[in-house]
Amino acid sequence: MTAVEWLRHANADEVAERAVEAILELADSAIAARGRFRLVLAGGSTPERAYRRLAERRTDYTGWQFYLGDERCLPADHPERNSTMIQRSWLDRVAVAGQAVHWIPAELGPERAASVYEETVRDALPFDVVLLGMGEDGHTASLFPGQSHDPGRLVVPVTAAPKPPPERVSLNYGALCAARAVLVLVTGEGKREAVRRWRAGEALPVAQLRCRSGLRVLLDEAAWPDS
Repeated sequence: MTAVEWLRHANADEVAERAVEAILELADSAIAARGRFRLVLAGGSTPERAYRRLAERRTDYTGWQFYLGDERCLPADHPERNSTMIQRSWLDRVAVAGQAVHWIPAELGPERAASVYEETVRDALPFDVVLLGMGEDGHTASLFPGQSHDPGRLVVPVTAAPKPPPERVSLNYGALCAARAVLVLVTGEGKREAVRRWRAGEALPVAQLRCRSGLRVLLDEAAWPDS
């Protein structure tokens, strides 16, 4: 069973700040040990808070490599793509080499993009840090309730997501867990019921993460269930 460390913070800003501190600390350790830092990024408003803070830090990005946990099958420069949000809030504001950024080519469609990105992911494993969020239904990345995926695949096509757009590409559970550290950011009252169900042992997608490294869940008081 995966060990889950629940770290409660006052609000979403504090969750973002603690995430930034963890990422920078783990980056320093990875660079010192291996000369590189491989980071998987998430979409969503809570990770975006962290990215904006990271853009304000004086950081040497030599050795950093950036990947995505999931992406929406939209045109490459579409404003609702995760890559667009991350570029806008962070990477366009700092000195990062283009070859260090490995976006999912989701504009190719779910099947083709998943196949292409699988090769990228296979060459990158194990990741140093995987950053994730959680939806109100307990989904993480683009792994949704009621859907199943071939466990032999590192990257999977998603063709019937219950929220738009329906076509997406996602790292599979095994790839997300092939990491030295996994951070899950959860904020807001709307997530409280999903957190309660997760802690009660329900088989939500986020609860299917069987990570040897364990999970660090950073959440605010609004998302913490009363009982």
